[in-house]
Amino acid sequence: MKGLILRSMENKEKIVIFYIDQNNSVTKRIVKVVSTNGKLIAAYCYWRKQIRTFKLENILSAEPIRKRVGA
Repeated sequence: MKGLILRSMENKEKIVIFYIDQNNSVTKRIVKVVSTNGKLIAAYCYWRKQIRTFKLENILSAEPIRKRVGA
């Protein structure tokens, strides 16, 4: 997961994260990582349309955006 977060930051790629918010709800967000310090990541959140901070320990999973292929 950390490798994907670093790749998002380096290549300016969007990723999907699932994390636990402060209300203990699982949330899905599409983000582009701006920076990380090992405990926190700062990322542009496409749902909130602003830079948000996420605790790395609260991120349950991260995956790349799958590009659609078809006619």
